[in-house]
Amino acid sequence: MYKIATLNKISHVGLGEFTENYSIIDEIDKANGIIVRSHDMHDMEFGKDLYAIARAGAGVNNIPLERCAEEGIVVFNAPGANANAVKELVICSMIMSARNIPAALSWVKEISGDLKKTVEKGKSQFAGSEVQGKTLGVIGLGAIGVLVANAAQKLGMKVIGYDPYITLHSAHALSTNIPVGSDLATLLPQCDYVTIHVPANENTVGMLDSRRFGQMKDGAVLLNFARDTLVNNKALKEALISGKLKQYITDFPVNELADVENIILTPHLGASTEEAEDNCASMAALQMMDYIENGNITNSVNFPACSMGKLNPEATARVCILNKNIPTVLGKITGIMSDLNINIRDMTNKSRGDYACTILDIDADMTDEQIKNAVDIEGVIRIRVIK
Repeated sequence: MYKIATLNKISHVGLGEFTENYSIIDEIDKANGIIVRSHDMHDMEFGKDLYAIARAGAGVNNIPLERCAEEGIVVFNAPGANANAVKELVICSMIMSARNIPAALSWVKEISGDLKKTVEKGKSQFAGSEVQGKTLGVIGLGAIGVLVANAAQKLGMKVIGYDPYITLHSAHALSTNIPVGSDLATLLPQCDYVTIHVPANENTVGMLDSRRFGQMKDGAVLLNFARDTLVNNKALKEALISGKLKQYITDFPVNELADVENIILTPHLGASTEEAEDNCASMAALQMMDYIENGNITNSVNFPACSMGKLNPEATARVCILNKNIPTVLGKITGIMSDLNINIRDMTNKSRGDYACTILDIDADMTDEQIKNAVDIEGVIRIRVIK
C-alpha cells in the first residue's frame, strides 16, 4: 500500500484517481508521495520513503527543486491543466478594461438617492471601447498563450505572437492566421493590448522594464497572468504615471502596487475554477501513480522525461535509477548487470541538465537492497526495483 499525503485542499476528483493500492494520510514524514498546491515546502524535511511530489498546478516556486533532485525525489507539475481557466480570465479582464467595468461598478455602489436617474446622467464618464479590431500581442505561446491568442482572434482582434522557443505542439495548436514574430521591439509598438505568458526564470524575471515600456504603443494596456516578477514594478509605475501605459491588469497583487492608479488587481484567481482544480489534481495524481508503479516520468521539472510504459511481461523486474548526468554512469550500470549475468530485456536512458534517469527491465528477481549494493557507484542518487 502506497501512502499519499496532501498539502492544501486537493480536489476530491483528483484524489479519486488513486486506486485501492493507495491510501491518503496526514503524516507527511511517512508519505511515498505528496500532492501540493501553494503550500511553501522550502523548509520542510522529507521522509526517506518519499518518491515524488506533484504540484496540482503549473508553478513550482513553492518547492525546493534542487534539494529534491539531490534526494532523488521527482517533482511533477500539471502544465496546461488550468490553461482554459486562465485564458477565460485574461479575456474577461481585457474586456473589463476596455469597457471600464471595474470603475463603473464601484461608482454605481457609491450612488445614493435616485439610482436610475443618476446612472443615466453619469454613465458617459465610463464610455469605453471595443476589443474588436484592436491588436493584441501575446508574449509566450505555451498552453495558455495559444488559447488566449486563438480566443482573441475569434473576437475579431488582430493577434501577433512572440515565442522564440515555441514547441511543435503549440505551433500546430496556434491559428494559422496568427503571425509569430521573433523580435519584441517590433511587436510592442503595434499592440493596443499586451499579455504575457512565460515562466519566471533567470531569462524572464524583470523582462518588461523601462526599455520595453518605452517600445510600447502610447496608451497600451498590459496584462500579466503569468508571474508578478516578470514586470519591473518601478518602471511600471513610471509608465503608468506618464501615461505611456493606460492600464496594468495582474492576477498577482503586491503591496507595492496596491494604491497605484490605473491598476486592476485580481486575487490570484487564474486557476480558481472547479474544473481547473479537478484537472490539475487529476493530472498530478495520474503522473505520480505512473512513476510510483512503473518508474515513468512525465512532466517533471527536476528530472528528464523518461518512459517505457508498463513492465515488459517477459521480464522479472524493473530497475529505476535516478543519477547525476556525468560520463560513464550508464556504461557502469550495464557493465554491472553483465557481470551479474543479468539479461537486460529492455532499457531507456534520458538526461536533462545535471540529472538523468535510467529504466531497465531485467530477467532477475532481485530486491532493492541487492540492486543498491551491486550498483554502488558514483553519481547514483536513488534506485528502486518494481515488480
